Amino acid sequence: MTLLQLLPEGGWGYIVSIVVVSLYVSVTAVGLSTLVSLPIALVIGFTDFPGKRVVTAVINTGMGFPSVVVGLVVLMTLSNSGPLGDLQLAFTPQAMIASQFILATPVIMSISLSAVESIGQPIRDAAFAMGGTKLDVGLVVIKEARYGIVTAVLAGFGRAISEVGSILIVGGNIVFSDGQSYTRTLTTAITVEARQGRYEIGLVLGAILLLLVLGVNGLGSWIRSQGRGRGTS
Repeated sequence: MTLLQLLPEGGWGYIVSIVVVSLYVSVTAVGLSTLVSLPIALVIGFTDFPGKRVVTAVINTGMGFPSVVVGLVVLMTLSNSGPLGDLQLAFTPQAMIASQFILATPVIMSISLSAVESIGQPIRDAAFAMGGTKLDVGLVVIKEARYGIVTAVLAGFGRAISEVGSILIVGGNIVFSDGQSYTRTLTTAITVEARQGRYEIGLVLGAILLLLVLGVNGLGSWIRSQGRGRGTS
């Protein structure tokens, strides 16, 4: 029996739709998380205030959020009886994006904050001495910390694309009658295929997921090596 014969209704379109949904949800969640995380990391990195260590500790702790708990809280919030039930977002890709956003944000924020704080005070003082405004100094710091920030974004993407527990809860792992994925992702599809004994399909999906993760990690390593190379040149 060939792999094509083992595929559910939809054939290779089933596999493609799963990959598309996975990338759409993860890329959107990480993009939104970056827009929120980076400004907050800059504000915390530039500002000395009482309780800064506590705030930093909370952010770092958030990197270990149990994904199933996040999924449960998001589902309760978006369910018909929840405070945002009128939006009708439960068991949709948007609910999955919200869940992955919550999981990716502490990762991106924490690593970005470390990258910003690693930029020495002399660089900031020099930017101020040259007549730069706070915005100018912020842009200088972002430029100097760009490799660390990109690494943070890639780490957030790795956290999102490999997630299974929370998106299984909030997305429902739904497939249309024609075999096209609605909320089924690579990770949740692997769970289903393994449970149904279609190990060959699970291995194909696992290989695709592994290639994506390895590609992201490889890109992160290359970016870090570029940063070290320019730093020593």
